[in-house]
Amino acid sequence: MVKSTFINLPQAKKDLIQQALLNEFGTYPLQEAQVARIVKDAGIARGTFYKYFIDLKDAYQYLYLCAMAELHVPIQRTSAYKPRLIYNMVVDFIEQTQCSKYVNLIKLHILYNESMVNHPFPSALLSQLSAQNWSAMVLSHGAIRMIFENPQQEKVILERFRSGLELLEKGAN
Repeated sequence: MVKSTFINLPQAKKDLIQQALLNEFGTYPLQEAQVARIVKDAGIARGTFYKYFIDLKDAYQYLYLCAMAELHVPIQRTSAYKPRLIYNMVVDFIEQTQCSKYVNLIKLHILYNESMVNHPFPSALLSQLSAQNWSAMVLSHGAIRMIFENPQQEKVILERFRSGLELLEKGAN
């Protein structure tokens, strides 16, 4: 986890380092990222980087969580299944991401880095989601991945996604 020495930095210094992280992780997959480029871009010493972060993966996870805090709508803990709401949330996420400074980070995360980092998904949340909502969540993430892999197919993928959500609704009736 990011160290308190980073958390306690003046905001201007944090912003400079975060921009260097974004430049690196928005350009290179995690396994090709380099501390050397980050510290050069941020204008800090290599040792200073390790005063702020445990390692490169820690810095990546910090930045990714910043992006998700800005872009991702939290999962609603409800048993009601609302396919239109879920569809709109996915469309909004895609649109917000495409207009965000984090677009390249998210794209590389989805295409290359997702399996390399830990995602804190509380197991208790799974028991709170209905089977429909859990299925819709899995389908949502799959649709988002497909759109980032094939942006020219976005409309077709979203239409299939909408149809899948509707089938989940009909299946429960």
